[in-house]
Amino acid sequence: MNAIRPEFPTNETLLRLLSASLIALALATPALAQGVYRIVGPDGKVSFSDQPQPAATPSSRPAGASAPSSAASTTAQLPFELRQVNSRFPVTLYSSRDCAPCNSGRNLLNARGIPYTEKTVDTPQDSDALKRLSGELSLPFLTIGGQQIKGYSDTEWTKFLDAAGYPKQSALPSSYRRPAPSPLVEIRSEEAATPSTAPATAQGRTAPAPAEVPVAPPAQNPAGIRF
Repeated sequence: MNAIRPEFPTNETLLRLLSASLIALALATPALAQGVYRIVGPDGKVSFSDQPQPAATPSSRPAGASAPSSAASTTAQLPFELRQVNSRFPVTLYSSRDCAPCNSGRNLLNARGIPYTEKTVDTPQDSDALKRLSGELSLPFLTIGGQQIKGYSDTEWTKFLDAAGYPKQSALPSSYRRPAPSPLVEIRSEEAATPSTAPATAQGRTAPAPAEVPVAPPAQNPAGIRF
């Protein structure tokens, strides 16, 4: 019988295999050293990658978008439970200068820590708006959600605030700042630019308007008072 003799690799073959293994190991070392990064997406989902998570960039407001209102920023300062009550039953106080009951109502709201908006009624436009809103011109006027309270009564105001779920003692943080009172009707004096209809002079300049001719007062108004 012929015996089969095993063939062993030569020294040259072993050196080639060893060199190839060292090269492969050298190429794989950076990938192993790089590691795996845990990525948390905006939706909370977790994924893994060989690239680090990009640094968060400050959000930019889209063009034309309005800045957050002061009322929204003020509401954000409230504790969670108080913010929930205020979102369901917002409180608005309508007041005026030299109104003693308005001051009493304001003091009650401040002492209890009620977050509220104050609207002042000082002009004829404000009075007209208040009349359409409440049907009367009496102040103070308080709204708690859809409930309207005319006039000031410590007992009545307290009863409605309790029913709405407002805390009996102030829960406002020390950093809370009340919004400043604002007029019920915002009056903006905006004069529309209209082309001048005055005749132009020969040099292209606008001729001055003719002076007003004084009119003699009628006999029944000897003082000359104009209405």
